[in-house]
Amino acid sequence: MPTYVVAGASRGIGLQFVVDLLARGDVVVALARTPEKSTGLQAIKDNQNLFIVKADVTDAASLKNAAEETSKVTNGSVDVLINNAAFQDPAHRYHTLIDFPSPEVLTADLSTSFTSNVLGPILTTNAFLPLLKKGNLKKVITLDTGLAIPDLALESGYPKMTSYAISKSALDMVNVKYSLALKDEGFSFLLVSPGVVNTAEAPPTDGEMKEIMEMATTFMKKYPHWTGPISPAESVGMMIRIIDGLTVQDSGKFVSHKNNREFL
Repeated sequence: MPTYVVAGASRGIGLQFVVDLLARGDVVVALARTPEKSTGLQAIKDNQNLFIVKADVTDAASLKNAAEETSKVTNGSVDVLINNAAFQDPAHRYHTLIDFPSPEVLTADLSTSFTSNVLGPILTTNAFLPLLKKGNLKKVITLDTGLAIPDLALESGYPKMTSYAISKSALDMVNVKYSLALKDEGFSFLLVSPGVVNTAEAPPTDGEMKEIMEMATTFMKKYPHWTGPISPAESVGMMIRIIDGLTVQDSGKFVSHKNNREFL
C-alpha cells in the first residue's frame, strides 16, 4: 500500500486528505504544527495506518526531525508528499496593495506569506526528498490557487487577497524548477488548485460575508455558471483522482481540481 505524507493535516483540506486516504487503506503520515490541538486528528489517532508527526513547515530543523520520525515508521521511504500547509492572515485578507495601514504591516504580511507559502513547500519537499527517492511513486503535490494566475486575475478584476495570491504565484516556478531538476529520476511534480472550498469552522461575520459576496460576484464574471463553494470531501475526492492518474509526462503542470484550467 502507498505511503503518503500530508503537510498541514490538522484541519480542512489537509485533514480531509488524511481521512480519505486512510479510508482506502493507504498509510498516512500527518504533519501538524500542534497535533495535540487538532480535534480531527485526535479523533482518528487510533487508526493503525495513521502516524501523526509534529512539524512546522517553516522550520528546517523541525522538518528534518519529522522526516527522521517518518522514516522509522515507513521503512525509509515515502511514495507521495502533499504540500497543503499555507498561510493567510485574516486581518489583511481583503486588503489590496494600497490598503495596508503602513509599509511595515505590508512588509510583514508579505514576508510571512512568502515564508509559509513558498519556502514552506520547498523546505518540506527537500526534507522528505531522500525518502521520496526510495519510494515507488515519487509524486509531490502542492496545493495552489487560481488567484495566483495573473491572466485570471486580470480577467476577473479581483484585486484583494494580495499577499496570499502574490506568494502562491511563485509556486508555479518552484514546481517547474523541481520538475526539471528531477526529471530523470522518475518524479512527478504537480500544482493543483482545490477550487473554492468551504473550510470555515464558524459562520462568517457580516463584514466577511460582504467581502465573500463581492469576491463571488467578481468570479462569476469569468465563470457565470459557478454555483459556489464545494465541500472539502468533494474537492479532495477530485484531487485524489488526479494524483492517482499523475504520470511523469504531467510533471511541472498546474491544474484545477477538475484536472484542467477551469478553476471554478
